[in-house]
Amino acid sequence: MNTLSRDPVKQPLRPKLLQVMGPGLITGASDDDPSGIATYSQVGAQFGYSLGWTLLLSYPLMAAIQEISARIGRVTGYGIAGNLRRHYPAWLSTSIVSLLLVANIINLGADLGAMGAALKLLISGPALLYVCLFGALSVGLEVFTRYARYVSVLKWLCLSLFSYVICAFVVKVPWGEVGRAVIWPSLSARSDYIVAIVAVMGTTISPYLFFWQAEQEVEDEKERPGAHALTHAPWQARTEFSRIRIDTYVGMALSNIIAFFIVTTTATTLHAHGLTNIQTSAQAAEALRAVAGRFTFVVFAAGIIGTGLLTLPVLAGSAAYAVGELRAWRVGLARLPRRAKAFYGVIVAATAIGVGLNFTAIDPVKALYWSAVLNGVVAVPVMIVMMHLSMRPAIMSKFTLPAPLRILGWISTLVMAATVVAMGIAWLV
Repeated sequence: MNTLSRDPVKQPLRPKLLQVMGPGLITGASDDDPSGIATYSQVGAQFGYSLGWTLLLSYPLMAAIQEISARIGRVTGYGIAGNLRRHYPAWLSTSIVSLLLVANIINLGADLGAMGAALKLLISGPALLYVCLFGALSVGLEVFTRYARYVSVLKWLCLSLFSYVICAFVVKVPWGEVGRAVIWPSLSARSDYIVAIVAVMGTTISPYLFFWQAEQEVEDEKERPGAHALTHAPWQARTEFSRIRIDTYVGMALSNIIAFFIVTTTATTLHAHGLTNIQTSAQAAEALRAVAGRFTFVVFAAGIIGTGLLTLPVLAGSAAYAVGELRAWRVGLARLPRRAKAFYGVIVAATAIGVGLNFTAIDPVKALYWSAVLNGVVAVPVMIVMMHLSMRPAIMSKFTLPAPLRILGWISTLVMAATVVAMGIAWLV
């Protein structure tokens, strides 16, 4: 197995405790990216509180599948793509990584466009210039910043999520009405309702999050003195699985709580005022200025930028991890750039293409919303392979999934598959 500790790294030998970031926490926080904010804003504006239940449903499902992702990385010492390359046919691993790469680049472009539009709303100026600057800033931090300091920056960026909690309390949400809608929702078989469910599920349960968290567990294991893949150090399993579980479930709870506040805020303000056609996060922020005041608008728009800065490196990084492991390259954000040129090259290229998409005729409004739908579609084959992989003793040794997690993982996979099938049927009829 490739041993990272033999190479020079961008991290001090004794990183401070406060500089250590849990993979589950940062993964959950990065889930609420500008594309996700757009999806949640559209859901709240179009359907009011009636789709809030989807965030309660998705929480245990996303937490389970992310815990499975983390276990794969921690047990085997390889990410998802690495395990695909080692144990599955080349056509399967190549197809899955290709789908992930396309989805991530579209998501990168959509998020960068949303961030540029949000900054233009706040200070005016050319949105496309801001897109370029955000792309360059993200790449610069990811490539040249020392690993421990980099994850510390991402940790502080997690605080930007709380801007949406502030918004919800500023607009005075009728919590009794919200509770009734969540507990007893008004369901519908309309195609737009079903597509919205798929978009929400595709935003909360996204393939790039699987790859990122698995790889961060691998990276964390290689950077911590005395830590080893559990196939080689089974005595560490009890402590590590407990850490993974707490880290993941707290991170996913943060993700869905923030998403719930975004839906609730836009339902209380935009839907209540008849503004139901919100297609981007920046458009949601602009609409909030008219109906909820400048303070809510500023906080909401600033949150788009903060969450975008958190998510851009996760999208580019997860793509680089997947491609790098598939090609058996040296991978890892703790490696010096000269030690992993191809890996960092994918990060630069994916971000550059995402920037470039904003200079084409592609409609950024459609790209933003449909990137969530695409993630939902791509997630299904990835989840099926992950479930199969995590139950094979030849790969996971004696650490195959326990029955409760196995059941919840398959339920999550079936729910994602059912929503995608339902979306296809709704379009055909």
